[in-house]
Amino acid sequence: MSLSRSAEITPDPFSEVLAALGARSVRGTGLEAAGDWALTFDGRTRLKFVAVTRGLCWLLLPDHSPTVLVEGDVVLISNTRYTVASDPAIEPIDGMPLYALPGHDVVRLGTGDETALMGGGSGFADGSAAFVLDALPSFLRVDRTSSTAEAVARTLKFLRSEVASAELGGSLMAERLAEILVIAAVRAFVATSPTTSVGWITALADPRIGKALRLLHADVAYRWTVPMLASEVGMSRSAFTQRFTERVGRPPLDYLTRWRMVLAQRKLNTGQTVAAVATAVGYNSQSAFSHAFKRTLGRTPRSDGC
Repeated sequence: MSLSRSAEITPDPFSEVLAALGARSVRGTGLEAAGDWALTFDGRTRLKFVAVTRGLCWLLLPDHSPTVLVEGDVVLISNTRYTVASDPAIEPIDGMPLYALPGHDVVRLGTGDETALMGGGSGFADGSAAFVLDALPSFLRVDRTSSTAEAVARTLKFLRSEVASAELGGSLMAERLAEILVIAAVRAFVATSPTTSVGWITALADPRIGKALRLLHADVAYRWTVPMLASEVGMSRSAFTQRFTERVGRPPLDYLTRWRMVLAQRKLNTGQTVAAVATAVGYNSQSAFSHAFKRTLGRTPRSDGC
């Protein structure tokens, strides 16, 4: 590999990770409510958005103070239980059964539509979702002053239009717009995150650490070393290791190993052999790969594939 091939560096590891994890659209739902109401929902291994399209409501999450949301607000919620309510003092009921039956995508509470919400987002095809979810807070609110807030608002407007129109292909269009809204919301989060934020997603905004992450994702099978990466981003080995660990939450080669194992798990799930997968993610021997896989994921690769 020639390290001067900057044109070949993967420009967007976030999109690559979502594709590798088999990201799929989460069923879109709606809520129209008036009067006193409160619904609670279980935590799910997914990245979901909740958008207020009319009126206001309260959002209640574990270990957070009640948050008021008004028309135009968009929040992302990951693997955590949450409650939406007209008043935080109201005892909630379980909202999951209300959406359980096919075709029950919109729930109406009370008489009227003082408040309207939309929900949707991205789920993941296997147990590797933590690679994304661990790099984001359980709850984030799109900052309306961020550089991507306009894109979020514009996408939400299109999504509302598709849901309301019932035109040909509307359901598929709504699913795709929901996925776009999640990505736009993550962009808004990254754009306004402080430099003290920890996680590979926010670290992509760091010029030097972001470049290192792109190098790793561009050629996951390459025999990377810390001195090599440090040289590529113009830092000393010690300074690079410290900054990478602070921004990403783990050392460079530890991050690379974890990403390799995420990719390996997906490849094994598609029926590829252990030997083929080992080579694809940068291991010269099947035994070395199997050891790394078990050390990282706590099980042997043969339990995931052939």
